[in-house]
Amino acid sequence: MARAELRGKVVAITGGARGIGAATAAAMRRAGAKVAIGDLDLDLATQTAASLGGDTTALALDVTDLPGFTRFLDEVEQRLGPIDVLINNAGIMPVNLLLDESPQTTARQLAINLHAVIHGTREAVRRMQPRGSGHIVNVSSALGKTGMPAVATYCGTKFGVLGFSDAVRHELKGTGVGISVVLPGMVRTELTAGLPESRLVKLLTPEDVANGIVAGARAGRFEIHVPRLNGWMERFMRPFGQRVGDRLITLVGADRMVLEASHAQERRAYEARAAASAPGAEIEEATR
Repeated sequence: MARAELRGKVVAITGGARGIGAATAAAMRRAGAKVAIGDLDLDLATQTAASLGGDTTALALDVTDLPGFTRFLDEVEQRLGPIDVLINNAGIMPVNLLLDESPQTTARQLAINLHAVIHGTREAVRRMQPRGSGHIVNVSSALGKTGMPAVATYCGTKFGVLGFSDAVRHELKGTGVGISVVLPGMVRTELTAGLPESRLVKLLTPEDVANGIVAGARAGRFEIHVPRLNGWMERFMRPFGQRVGDRLITLVGADRMVLEASHAQERRAYEARAAASAPGAEIEEATR
């Protein structure tokens, strides 16, 4: 995208009331876009939208309610016009060893982190492809390329977002519709509550990721690494194989960071909220 193309464009963001989503909404507003924030917490989404002013609207959105997700996109287009950019940002990261993770927690992560991204992407393509323009941004993670203990299912969903987005990228060639996948490192949000910092592993801010999303969408890059150094490091380390990569992870203490967070008291409020974040997924599971 050329720099000026975001001005006046309609941007819809899932999970936009807090964290990376709210920071991205603010960055898009600064770029001149009209922004729709969708979130399960409508009150907070309304506060976030009011703080940004201008052409910003807030709507209730449970991304696990797939018909409701479609209605959200319809409502955005009725209020603001055809969606030019969809940012599939909503996600949760419960922390636990796989043997301690309940089937409900597994289903919740699959529903929010992966299935909703697939549904949102498909619905966006249906709207954008006939117009021959538009861009989709799917938020994955640096853990979409590197597995870590205590977040196995989360890693699986983020690997899935990357692979899915890459496949769709091939399907969209020549259509005028673009797709990007964002791979941020650990970000200082409620999602990473309890994760310790070290001299070698620093937590990003939501604004860091938001700026990367805007810059990457403008440039039309497929993989958006935040910080960009992560992308260079990943390409540099690739020829050395898994053993060297595992040693580097151990050296910087990244493997211990997540395990330590699973016992942190600071995570209790986040884990409780994440457990209630996908009512649709729980209802489905209860009927099986």
